[in-house]
Amino acid sequence: MEAKKTIADVLNKAQEYLHNSKNLELIQSAYEFAHLKHEGQFRKSSDPYIQHPLEVAYMLAELQVSPTVIAAGLLHDILEDTDVSKEQLIDGFGLDVANIVDGVTKISKLKYMTKEKALAKSHQKILLAMAKDIRVVLVKLLDRVHNMRTLEFQPHDKQIKIAKETMDLYAPLAHRLGMYRIKAELEDISFKYLDPEQYQNIFALINQQKTVREEDIRQMQVRLEELLSQNHIEKYDIKGRVKNIYSVYKKMTSKDLDFDQIYDLMALRIIVSTIESCYHVLGLVHGHWTPIPKRFKDYIATPKPNLYQSLHSTVVGLNGKIYEIQIRTYEMDEIAEFGIAAHWVYKENKVYSPQEQQLEIAAKLRWYKELLTYAEIGESEDSDPLETIREDIFSANVYVFTPKGDVLDFPTGATPLDFAYRIHTEVGNHTTGAIVNGKIVPLTYKLKTGDVVEIKTSKSFVGPNEAWLKIVKTSHAKHKITSVLNRLKRDALVSSGKEEFERILKQENIPQLKLDDKLVNAHFGKYGVNNLEDFYFEIGKNAISAKGAANRLAGRMEKLDEEALIKQYSDEEKKKKTRHPANDLGIYVEGLSKTQIKLANCCHPIFGDDIVGYVSKGYGIVVHRLECHNTRHSDEQRFIEVFWDPDFTRKSYETSITILSFDRRNIVAEMINALNSVAVTIKHISSGKNKDGDLLTKVRLDVPNLSTLKTAIANIKKISDVHSIERVIK
Repeated sequence: MEAKKTIADVLNKAQEYLHNSKNLELIQSAYEFAHLKHEGQFRKSSDPYIQHPLEVAYMLAELQVSPTVIAAGLLHDILEDTDVSKEQLIDGFGLDVANIVDGVTKISKLKYMTKEKALAKSHQKILLAMAKDIRVVLVKLLDRVHNMRTLEFQPHDKQIKIAKETMDLYAPLAHRLGMYRIKAELEDISFKYLDPEQYQNIFALINQQKTVREEDIRQMQVRLEELLSQNHIEKYDIKGRVKNIYSVYKKMTSKDLDFDQIYDLMALRIIVSTIESCYHVLGLVHGHWTPIPKRFKDYIATPKPNLYQSLHSTVVGLNGKIYEIQIRTYEMDEIAEFGIAAHWVYKENKVYSPQEQQLEIAAKLRWYKELLTYAEIGESEDSDPLETIREDIFSANVYVFTPKGDVLDFPTGATPLDFAYRIHTEVGNHTTGAIVNGKIVPLTYKLKTGDVVEIKTSKSFVGPNEAWLKIVKTSHAKHKITSVLNRLKRDALVSSGKEEFERILKQENIPQLKLDDKLVNAHFGKYGVNNLEDFYFEIGKNAISAKGAANRLAGRMEKLDEEALIKQYSDEEKKKKTRHPANDLGIYVEGLSKTQIKLANCCHPIFGDDIVGYVSKGYGIVVHRLECHNTRHSDEQRFIEVFWDPDFTRKSYETSITILSFDRRNIVAEMINALNSVAVTIKHISSGKNKDGDLLTKVRLDVPNLSTLKTAIANIKKISDVHSIERVIK
C-alpha cells in the first residue's frame, strides 16, 4: 500500500516548481487552518479527516498547478464539514481560493440520484459550477479519485451509488479533459464495484499471461530501440503498457470480440523530440513490420477535441504478435497523460488571471465552452442536462472538419443539421443543403470521421420543420429546432387571434379600438394576459372568446360575470351543451346523462387531475389521467371530454405513490409522520431496496383532492435523503 501523504510531501512536490516563499507559505497556512478545523473528524477508514485533503493537494502538486489551487485542495471540505464561512475564507486566503472551495462545496452538497426527473436540477447545478471555473473541475476530480481509492470503507449501497455517479459523470469528464490516467483509474474502480464478476473475469484474463505478455513487450521494446539507434534517432523514450480493465471490457462488449481478438491489448509508446521525428519513426516501423489495414490514425494532423495528439498504428510484430504502436512528442505525451492540466503548469514569473485562464481553456476545448450552454438550457426545462451532455459531448466519437480546418466532434449518427446547429443557431435555422468532401449530400447523411462539412444557407428560407426533429441526433439541435417550431406555432396563433378579433369588431359594429399593452393588462392582467401579443395568442388558441373580449373592451360587459370571458369553448358551442348532474365520482360529461363512469385502475385519477374519458367496450366511460401512458396507443375516436364538478365533495379517492430515498434509520417513520400531518389516510405501505441499493417505499393512500396530495408530497420532500416521489401509473 502506498504511504500516506504528509504536508512535507506536498511541500516537497510543490518545491519542484514553486520557489517563491509566499507561495509555499500560502500552502502551509491552508494546511494549518484545515488541520485545525478538521481536528477530531475521521474518515470511514478511521484516518484523521485531514488525510483526505492532503492526498488531494499532493495530486494537485503533481500536476504543477498554482499555489492557489493547492490551497483550495487543502481547504475544499472546510465549508461543508466545519463551521467556517465563505467570508472567513476570503479574509484568510483571498477571494480566488474561497470561490474555488465554494464551487466544490456546491457540487458536494448535491445528492446524486438515479431517477431522471430528480437528477435534472442537481446535474444542472453541478455542470454550471464546473463550467464557470475549470479549476473547480480539477479539484473535484481529484477529490473523487481519492474517495474512490477509499471506497472499500463505505457501506455497499453507497459504494454502488458513488461508483455509478463516477462512471456516469466524473470518468467521462476526465476523458474529455484528456486526463487519461485519472479516467482509467476512475473507470476501473467503478467497474470493480458495479460489476465485480466481470471485473474479476477480465482481471484474471489479463493476469493469466501477464508474464508472457510483459516479456513480449520487453523484446519488442529492445528491437525498437535497435531500429531507432541504427537510424540515428538520438533522443527518445519507449514505454510499454497494457490496456486498463474497463476499456478491455468495453471493447469486448461493444464490438462483440473475444479477449484474444483485441489488437491493442499490448501497446508500445515511442516518444521523440519533434513532429518530424514522429513521422520518420512511423516510416521505420512500417518498413520493418507489416501494418494491419485500416488501423492507422493520425491524431497529430487532426488532434482530438480534448487536445490529444499521437500517431497510432497496429502492426504484426515479433513472433507474429499484434502490437499497437503510439508515436508522439514529449509535449504530446504530457498532454496525453494529464490532459488540459498540462497547460496549467504554473510559472512563478507569469501573471495569472482566472478569467483569462477560463477563456484560454474555452478556446482550446470547444466542448468545454459548450458545457455552460448545455447546463443553462437545463434551467428552463425538466430534461436532465447531464443526459444531453453525455449524449452530445461525452459520447462523441465522430470527428469532422469545418472548411477552415476546425475539428468538431459528434455522436455516431449525427447529420449535417447537427453540424449546422453546432456552428450557430441561425446557421441551423437557415440551412438549405450540405456539401461533404466536395459533394452535395442530403441532410439525412450520417457524418463520418474525417468528413469536411460545408453548410449552404439562405436568408429567405422559412426555417426548420417537424421532419428535422427526426433527422438530427444531438439533443442540442433538437432543443434549438423545437424552440423555433414553438415560436412559429405561437406566431401563427397570434396572427389568427388578431384576425378573429378584428372580424368580431366589424361583425358587432364596434368602433376600432386603440389597443396597447397597458389597456390589455388593465382588463386581462388578472388572467395572466399582460400584453397585446399575449391577448391575440389567447384568442387564437380559444382560451379567450374574441366576442366577449371585444364587448368588454367596448364597455358592454359591465354586468356580466368576468369568468364568462375565460372559457374553453366559444359562447355558441357552450349554448349547445347541456350539463347533467355529476355522479358519485364527481365527474360529468357535457350533453350526456345516466352514463356509466369509472376511474381507471392504472393511473387512479383524483379530484383536480387533468383527465380524459375513454369509451370502452362493456365498461362505459373509463376516466384516465391525461398523462397516463395507457391512453397513448388507444383509438383516438373513442376519447371523450370529461369534467370534474367544481361543486362536488367526496371524502376520498385512492391513489399510490413511490418514494425513492437513501436507506437510513427511521426514514420510513418520518415519511409516515409527514403523511399523517395532512388530511390523507394511509391504506398500505411497504419498503424494500431496489437494484441500485436505494430504498423504494410504496404507499397507497386515500386523498380528498389533488391539492391535498401535493401538500403531502411537499412535506415528504422536506425529509433529508428523499430523492424523488412519483405517482404510480401501471
